[in-house]
Amino acid sequence: MVQIFAVIHLTTVGLSHIAAHRAWAEFFVLLREKGEAGVFVVAFLSLGFGSVVAAFHPVWSGLPLVLTLFGWTQVLKGLLYLCVPSYGLKKLGLVTLERSRMFIAPGVFMLALAGLVIWSWSS
Repeated sequence: MVQIFAVIHLTTVGLSHIAAHRAWAEFFVLLREKGEAGVFVVAFLSLGFGSVVAAFHPVWSGLPLVLTLFGWTQVLKGLLYLCVPSYGLKKLGLVTLERSRMFIAPGVFMLALAGLVIWSWSS
């Protein structure tokens, strides 16, 4: 089921964003150095997760709606970065090693979303 996929993905990436925020910053700085081609890597990561959720979790009511919406936002991010890589490059420009803690909040969000998926799925 897509909920299991989402919980595994969101929990793993969320914990990593919190525990290894500096490594995430290094990763995105490295991608930025690759220019618009590096933006495509970010796009493919977003599109990969988002398209699986969008395709296999078409739920448009109740709390499960949150996962569907998040999946579609990831699809849209992937589409935007693939079609307008200069925009993605601008966003990557916000990442620095000194600001690596900026990855902690998204990590907390992903863990909260994983918890919401577990809670809504088990209810």
